[in-house]
Amino acid sequence: MSDVSTGTGKVVVNRAMSLDGFIAGPGHAMDWIFTYLTSDAFPEVMAATGAMLIGRGTYEVGRRMAADPDNAYDGGAQFVLTHSPPEEPDPAVTFLTCDIEEAIATARRAAGGGNLEILGADVAAQCLRRGLVDEILVYVLPVLLGDGVRFTPPGLGRIELEPFATTRSGAVTMLRFRVRKEPHSSDS
Repeated sequence: MSDVSTGTGKVVVNRAMSLDGFIAGPGHAMDWIFTYLTSDAFPEVMAATGAMLIGRGTYEVGRRMAADPDNAYDGGAQFVLTHSPPEEPDPAVTFLTCDIEEAIATARRAAGGGNLEILGADVAAQCLRRGLVDEILVYVLPVLLGDGVRFTPPGLGRIELEPFATTRSGAVTMLRFRVRKEPHSSDS
């Protein structure tokens, strides 16, 4: 596993989630998140983050929400993994069209020893499938959405987690889990 103290940072899936397991509402709506969660609720998370790897869908939702200064979050260098970068470049973002392992390596180098946050359902699932995630951080928000984008996509498979921290700030509960990485046996 990675360790910030050795300068390598961790790969952390960072998610806000409704109590019924949705990370976005119908139509990929995410504005409900900022009703409960502000960038100053858990400053230690932002302070530990050196870079972010974001899926294209999450990037597009974030762009629509960026006009509101209460939604500001400085997680360092931003990388967006996409099959087709936009025609108009965004000077605050580096668009990557490589495979997930190369994207992780690129973003980790830019993180400068800080954590690499993974944002976006598809990117997170790709990282989890390939065993690239060290931790999962979940902000559980006091709302039931009833429909939307689930925390994980169907077919992800079982992944064992080890809870190691629970913190509350106002109405939000942050849960932290280490991803258990079972050693693969070559004696099978």
